[in-house]
Amino acid sequence: MTDTSLKVITIDELEPGMYVQEILEQSGQLKVKSKGRVTRQAIVAGLKAKGVKSVVIDPSRAFVPDEEPAPVVAQAEPAQAEPEEPSPPLEEELTRAKKLHSQGKNIQKQLLRAVQNGLPFDDTIPREFSQNLVASIDRNPDALLCLTKIREKDDYLLEHSLNVAILLANFGRHLGMSDQEVEDLAYSGFLHDIGKIQIPDEILHKPGRLTDEEMQVMKDHVRHGVEFLKEMDIDAALVRTVSEHHERLDGLGYPAGVKGDNISRQGRMLAVADMYDALTADRCYKAGMPSQKAFAILMADSPERLDKELVQQFIKCMGVYPVGSLVLLNNERLAMVIEQTASALAPIVRVFYSVRNGHFLEPKDVDLSSDTALRIVKAALGSDYRIDVNAFFNRAVAVA
Repeated sequence: MTDTSLKVITIDELEPGMYVQEILEQSGQLKVKSKGRVTRQAIVAGLKAKGVKSVVIDPSRAFVPDEEPAPVVAQAEPAQAEPEEPSPPLEEELTRAKKLHSQGKNIQKQLLRAVQNGLPFDDTIPREFSQNLVASIDRNPDALLCLTKIREKDDYLLEHSLNVAILLANFGRHLGMSDQEVEDLAYSGFLHDIGKIQIPDEILHKPGRLTDEEMQVMKDHVRHGVEFLKEMDIDAALVRTVSEHHERLDGLGYPAGVKGDNISRQGRMLAVADMYDALTADRCYKAGMPSQKAFAILMADSPERLDKELVQQFIKCMGVYPVGSLVLLNNERLAMVIEQTASALAPIVRVFYSVRNGHFLEPKDVDLSSDTALRIVKAALGSDYRIDVNAFFNRAVAVA
């Protein structure tokens, strides 16, 4: 344990108001969720019943319980699992998510500067950020997913890796990966493109097709990043994931031409998320494409280049109309998708613009799965209607 702020205690010392970072010692075969807030004494009793003997707590995440701890009473019946706390509303989580997103961009700046100057960086800072990112996804994934669609054209290098980390955290949770696996996956996404800072700007930001010589220089960004991470003694499994984000199943990827099953599952996942975000991102010289077109390209690249099962799962995870994307409704109004529903083609949207009259409307939320009069006609881009989507988002979605 490298984080000196964490503390090991016995189960008898665990109390409501503490945050469990990890189950350290446990008897029996039943797996217990390794993280969470202890909101009531019943949770402590439940952990004892499942054989937990010691835990790691994070004192910095201590909180005041909503109610006084209930006295421990001997019970004949087995302890019941504590129900999960409901997800906070989108706007509530957006307040935290916006601060986290801004922090992520600042950490990316520091990392890129370190790589550019050949200087070491404190691994605990981006690692802890990745943990906080996953925690936000666990509370309400729609908040950070919304922010992946709200981007600055001149900040692509900063935002791309941050967005890929968010996409991977959501993807990992969708696939049922463990807490540690999801955090590692998000961290690999956050670090995967740091080698690009070593690529000349005239190649990195070239609007047209790269020449063969320029492409060879561009491909070196993977090698630059991997070498730096190895020098920083980053976990070897994480470095491997980063090294594989441009490898392809047919062996025609780079830098090593790794093929088929020799590419790790995490590397395959990173390749999918990286490609999706690159296709949908706005650049200073072009608008990003709609998610649906990007999904079609991902599917066309599988199974020869990308893992077909993972691509299908990624699309299922994101939804046909991903959170944060724009859609045109059959009443000639634009809306932003703010939440998925059980119906893949009918999410909850925030209507905000009249295409017919060319003006903004008072934002209104509509659940298309229950509104039989409205339906989505097609995906839309703000640039098609000369709309500043970022301004709308900051004014009418992330209002806090």
